[in-house]
Amino acid sequence: MDIRDEKDKRKIEEYKKHPMVNFADSINRSMIGTPEELTRGSCLTRIATTGIIIVILFLLYLYSH
Repeated sequence: MDIRDEKDKRKIEEYKKHPMVNFADSINRSMIGTPEELTRGSCLTRIATTGIIIVILFLLYLYSH
């Protein structure tokens, strides 16, 4: 528990030092979300997400050459 408490204290100090940067990061995460949100869900959701990412990467590869 002591390690977690010290990490929390460091985060609070960091937020106090750079409030606008942390505010911008919070806004971006609330609009975009985190990458782990894409993989949360059932097996079918993960397969569909992986397929979409592969197709996008393939199209980017084709159009870049």
